[in-house]
This record gives sequence, structure tokens and C-alpha cells, in this order.
Amino acid sequence: MGLTALMIKPDDEVIIADINWIASAVPITYLGAKPVFVDVLADTWCIDPAKIEAAITPKTKAIIAVHLYGNLCEMDEIMEIGRRHNIPVIEDAAEALGSIYKGKKAGSIGDFGVFSFHGTKTVTTGEGGMFVTNREDLYNIVQTLNNHGRSAKNTKQFWCEMIGFKYKISNIQAAIGCAQMERIDELIERKREIFFTYYNCFKKINYIRMNPVPDEPETQYGYWMPTIVFDRIVNFDRGKLLEVFKQNNIDARVVFYPLSIMPMFKRKQENIVSYDIYSRAINLPSYHDLSVADMRRVIAIIIEFLRKELD
Repeated sequence: MGLTALMIKPDDEVIIADINWIASAVPITYLGAKPVFVDVLADTWCIDPAKIEAAITPKTKAIIAVHLYGNLCEMDEIMEIGRRHNIPVIEDAAEALGSIYKGKKAGSIGDFGVFSFHGTKTVTTGEGGMFVTNREDLYNIVQTLNNHGRSAKNTKQFWCEMIGFKYKISNIQAAIGCAQMERIDELIERKREIFFTYYNCFKKINYIRMNPVPDEPETQYGYWMPTIVFDRIVNFDRGKLLEVFKQNNIDARVVFYPLSIMPMFKRKQENIVSYDIYSRAINLPSYHDLSVADMRRVIAIIIEFLRKELD
């Protein structure tokens, strides 16, 4: 709906990072536009501002900055690029609830932001999401689009002014969301506690690194998904570690593939960081009710796995 409100049309281009879940990119294709996949930064795994600048063409109509796993994009640089080229910037903050960039909440910086309430997220309604913006023009268009194209100002019953959508969540989902919002600080803090339990262990171990911890005092990450990246020297076999987890009744998940590696898109081997990092990384269990003992068991298995790989 946000892309439609920005008047994205067939053959337009929208720049987005290659390492992402596909839900961030496919709405571009729904409108007949083209996602332009660019590389990510090696530390945050978020979109590289320099690659954005290099990818801009006369067809570029938007930039999507996805705050991957709760890590934050370099929003000052990205917003400056958008201003200079008169290109709207969209924040996909689906994974970044609780992340704060230089005193500003993730999702509140761009022309509009989006959040997810999928069952895996820090705050959930089971499914659904949220559109946020400080631009009244976009807000009014999206309100109409989300009501089958019926404007709230129109008194004519069942009269549609444009082709619209219906992405509303139900009243029951909204009630669940309201209850979750009442404890949002607790939920976010728990995610941070889980991350730092892992981080304080793995920071002492060579060959492993995790989501970055920002130095900027007014910046913090929500750490939706604690992630470890193995050094190249480890010759890491992701499938092998997943099998070890499975044998120990532990669930973990792979880091997102580069979208351009998928069959519906064209490969972009020049996205060197994206094509390198996904195969060396894995997401760790991070459910709110994990105990310290649970996390220590995960940590012990990873350390033992690493020891065997280095022998």
C-alpha cells in the first residue's frame, strides 16, 4: 500500500539490500516494478549506502532500508542520498521493534515505515502488520487504499474512488496487539537480555562474531534475532551444525539467502558480501522464555562444534 501511495509503477526501480527475507521485496514486483538488489555492509548486514548511490538511475523511485534482524541501517547517509536525489526512503522495521537510531525509533525516520506482527516477532498478533508515517498525504492515501479504495471523506455508501486493498487485521488480533503493547518494554528488554547472554560468551571466542553493539549512546538494537557469523578459517558447514542442533532437540534457522540467488531473480555475483556471509552464519534460538540454562546448552554445543571443526 505504501509503494502504491508513492505512485510506484511498472518498470520503475526500487533499491533494496540483497540479504533480506523475500517479503521485503515482492511488493515491488506486485506493482510491476523492479527490485534492484545491492550489497550489504559486512558488520550490520544492512544495505550499503555507497551501493545505493551507485545503483540510482532515472528509473529509481524508492529506496527500502531493511533493519535486518534488528540491526540498524545507516539512516543519516541513506536519508541524505534520498534528499539529494529526491527519492523517498522506506524503512522496513519489521525486525527492529525496540531499535533506536540516534534517539529516533526505527521506522519513524523514513517517508514511511512498516512493522510485522508475525508470530515470530517481538510483538505479535499472530499475523498482520502496521504502516506508520509522518506524511499526512501518504497516510490519507493508504487509509483509502486499505478500505477497498473507499475514502473516509466520502458519504456515498459502497463507493470506491480507486482500486484498493484490504490488509486490515481483525478486532481479535488488534486486542492481542494492544495487550502486547502494554508489556512492550518488557518484551524488548527480554530480547536484549537473550542477545547479551550469547554475546558475552561469544565475544571471548575467536572465529565467531555476532550482531554489532553500537557505540553511539543514543543508539540501541532491539536484537530480534541473535546471529553468529563464523570466520572463513572455520570452513563452516551450516547443514552440519543444524543437524547437531536437531540431534539435541534445539531449533535454529539459517540466515536469509541473497534474494538474487533465487530462481525468480537475476544473480548478482558482484554483491560480494551478501554472497559470502549467508553461508557462514546462523540465527540462534531467541524465544522470550528461553532460560539461561537453555542458552548455555546452545553455547556449549556451538563451542564443541567449533573445536571439532578446527581440529
